[in-house]
Amino acid sequence: MSWVNIAGIVSKQFKCGFCNNTVASSRGYYSSENQHIYVCSHCSNPTYWGNGKPQLPGILPGNNVAHLPQDLESLYDEARQCAAAGAFTGSVLLCRKLLMNIGVSQGAAEGEAFISYVNFLADAGYIPPNGRGWVDHIRKKGNEATHEIALMTQDDAHELLAFAEMLMKFIYEFPSKVPSA
Repeated sequence: MSWVNIAGIVSKQFKCGFCNNTVASSRGYYSSENQHIYVCSHCSNPTYWGNGKPQLPGILPGNNVAHLPQDLESLYDEARQCAAAGAFTGSVLLCRKLLMNIGVSQGAAEGEAFISYVNFLADAGYIPPNGRGWVDHIRKKGNEATHEIALMTQDDAHELLAFAEMLMKFIYEFPSKVPSA
């Protein structure tokens, strides 16, 4: 894609919300009200700053997880996109749903009480040693977001995404790195 009437502006280093690369760009647009649009030097997509608002699009928290089933990858990406957009309660709710889907993908029965998925993952050895506490934390925060009026924060969303990422790396990514005998 090529941008029309692009200008040289003061260089800025940033993490692109589209391609997730850290780039430096001096190409873009600016307004007289100190608003800036930088064009990513990697993917050519625009990133906006201005009016005291955070970067748009926001940066995806967390990291990609290799070897996820497509439905889990979609849920995880959606949770990350919610957090990047400032929809922290939505992100927390999706992390809770992610736990249920992980349990079902590993053999748990569908339609059970939510705690049964956490228990299934723990009893079947999918939660690493000393990991039950953080998986239970995802459950409790998810329940709080589901059943209480309280709104979730950026810290809540980022924390649960980090826990979910580690669980999925433990279950899906790390086993795929072991050489076959």
